[in-house]
Amino acid sequence: MQIDCAIVGAGPAGLMLGLLLARAGLDVAVVEKHGDFLRDFRGDTIHPSTLEVMHELGLLDGLLALPHTQAPRLHAEIGGRDVTIADFSRLPTRCRFIAFMPQWEFLDHLARAAAGFPGFRLLMRAEVTGLVEAEGRVAGLTAKTPEGTLTIRARLVVGADGRNSIVREKAGLEVESFGSPSEVAWMKLSHRPNDPPYTMGHGGPRQGFVMVDRGEYWQCGYVLRRTGFAEVKAQGLDAFRAAVAAVSPLPPARMAEVRSWEDVHLLSVRIDRLKRWWRPGLICIGDAAHAMSPIGGFGVNLAIQDAVAASNLLAGPLGNGTLADSDLAAVEKRRRFPARATQKLQLMMRGSRRRRDEARRGGPPAFMRSIARWPVLAHLAGRLVGLGFRPEHVAKR
Repeated sequence: MQIDCAIVGAGPAGLMLGLLLARAGLDVAVVEKHGDFLRDFRGDTIHPSTLEVMHELGLLDGLLALPHTQAPRLHAEIGGRDVTIADFSRLPTRCRFIAFMPQWEFLDHLARAAAGFPGFRLLMRAEVTGLVEAEGRVAGLTAKTPEGTLTIRARLVVGADGRNSIVREKAGLEVESFGSPSEVAWMKLSHRPNDPPYTMGHGGPRQGFVMVDRGEYWQCGYVLRRTGFAEVKAQGLDAFRAAVAAVSPLPPARMAEVRSWEDVHLLSVRIDRLKRWWRPGLICIGDAAHAMSPIGGFGVNLAIQDAVAASNLLAGPLGNGTLADSDLAAVEKRRRFPARATQKLQLMMRGSRRRRDEARRGGPPAFMRSIARWPVLAHLAGRLVGLGFRPEHVAKR
């Protein structure tokens, strides 16, 4: 196969970039190792900045017709009271809320839209095994498929395959890590009429517990602060249920719905980034370039913004055959600051060692205490969460 661009990973960054490049008239293949998008507990917060991109593409109405819940504000429990920690009501966007939607719905919507362009191909069950190099630059990739080995030659290879990117590994790109990894145990608990009216709740005595309203159920995350998941499992399921019930605002009896360890899904969280996002013929975007913590739900939206910027800067050079290293460097330069600033914000939200110790004793981090003291800061937080540090807009075609 000989194409303009091969994109590895059919996540938010990969599918959005594939759609945008195909929309610009290019031949694009998105290569995905799985056979479908149906995986629980993936990033599923769609921020106002991403909803604005979907509006610019004419895809917003169709997206919002899919099952989702909307959060015009994010809440935390601090000192026994409900505090708004992010308010989106003043954003200069069409949608002043976060949409919580299963990621497979969002990805399927993007894939259907992209399939309407003749230059778009989505290759499922195709696992990348290596990169093709020629004359000192990446010139394509090889992938294992049910039909055998596939070789794709492309003017550009894009790694959009997440925090465990095979592309960045095969390309030999150097990674910087920040802080020690942490673990989050995710589970589903039933949603009942008298439950707290949180779209997302955490903080104060409940710091370390997050709940997202899925309509029929709560998606709950429990941060393992003092120990690892292996040790938690060794202590037994009853001890785990009791520990979660102690920080959850839901009735303790609700934890009986966690019937076995199969109902608990572990996410290992780390913050890292590439020292350089590209090499000749190849670039990484999204979590492959800068892995995020789930704090604030920034990952999906930064990935989308990366894809929009990459399309805006690379579609022209790819189309006229003039793609140069300087074009790839321009994408990194454009998106480096938002990625680094967001990671710095997440590290601040995690807090210093002293603040983590305070959280273990039941006190909220300093930024939450500040928002509780000065509610106007909730609008600033809403802007940082909702729009990020450099929102991108789709170039007109």
